[in-house]
Amino acid sequence: MTDRTASRISATGEVADLSLREDVRARASRLGLLGWVRLEPDGSLCVHAEGEGAAIAELSLELRSIPGVDSVSDRQVRVEGHEQFAIRGIPAGVFVVQEHQATAHHFDVRLEVDGVMRSWAVPKGPSMDPTVKRFAVQVEDHSLAHNDFEGRTGKGGVIIWDRGQYEQGGRVPWPEALERGHAVFVLHGEKLHGGFALQRTGGGEKPQWLLIKRKDEYAARGSDIVAERPESAQSGLTLAELIDG
Repeated sequence: MTDRTASRISATGEVADLSLREDVRARASRLGLLGWVRLEPDGSLCVHAEGEGAAIAELSLELRSIPGVDSVSDRQVRVEGHEQFAIRGIPAGVFVVQEHQATAHHFDVRLEVDGVMRSWAVPKGPSMDPTVKRFAVQVEDHSLAHNDFEGRTGKGGVIIWDRGQYEQGGRVPWPEALERGHAVFVLHGEKLHGGFALQRTGGGEKPQWLLIKRKDEYAARGSDIVAERPESAQSGLTLAELIDG
């Protein structure tokens, strides 16, 4: 894409209706723009738009003409490298990442979907580096009650490595996105933040996926969050300390 740039556009007024975010996504897609739109806690609408400068200017101009919008301002920001235009800020539930030492050491990444925790075993754990693709194996669903478990398990153990809320992302709603094999979501944890994607690469009894950090303001190239933050989000203990203790 030529002349690729990025802007944050802020709109105030009567902008809380979800239909407006759908309208913005449709307009952005028509203009060939990438990025996202979300409703901010202060009631304003925030649009991150990437693409040709003329197309971004056209989107900003169109927002000014929408009934209920009182004011529109924009500022240039760095390009994050989005692959689509998504609606953010739609709560999807809770997530938890449990570090587990059993027969083999791994991390269990769990997302609340329709009242259960969809689960993936990720041997090397999540990464905040968007150039790193983590292998993940889908395993059986767990109950929400299991989210609070931390303790010894025979000769092994489990710690709650991270937890928080998450939002659905992308153009396809949940859980349809998971069934299609490509799901985009935004994590609000104590360690993990920002956009992530799960991409299915193989089927079978235990489907294989890739867990990938998306390029955004939270991405950290070259980082190793698992090594940098080994402690439990609940007790502060590392897995080794819990097992040895």
